Amino acid sequence: MTTAQEHPATDARTLLNAEMRATLMSNMLDKFPQLTKERADRGIGQMLAFLSACDYADRPLSPSPLVDDFWHAFLLHTKAYAEFCESTFGRFLHHQPGFLDKEEHGGGKRLRALTVDSIILAGYEIDMEFWPELDLAECSQCHANCSDSPNHP
Repeated sequence: MTTAQEHPATDARTLLNAEMRATLMSNMLDKFPQLTKERADRGIGQMLAFLSACDYADRPLSPSPLVDDFWHAFLLHTKAYAEFCESTFGRFLHHQPGFLDKEEHGGGKRLRALTVDSIILAGYEIDMEFWPELDLAECSQCHANCSDSPNHP
């Protein structure tokens, strides 16, 4: 269901200054020691691409469980997050956890496919390692040690 990209995609990591990226990377490496620096850096990029897609899309989107963990790390830096949202999007992007109506928005797998498509349509690179449930059965954000869980070895 993913959409072909017509123009070269932008690396969303360029949206955030190096100092805040380093802080988020450190936070994620402390919380999930099995992450490599390279994967943590890519995860920050996918979280930023997700946020950009949320601003771009005209419908609710859903992060993968791992992308959501990166978003949570950023949200904990409330001032930096609020300033980033205001300067990048002109508004605050709220985190509203919960499940969307399946009939209205599709199930988790369909919603994640729409999210990936929205990231691509917003012009950002997609790293499918951070969206693995598209190849799996319907799943939730339980971190039950499945392939996308930060608890997975």
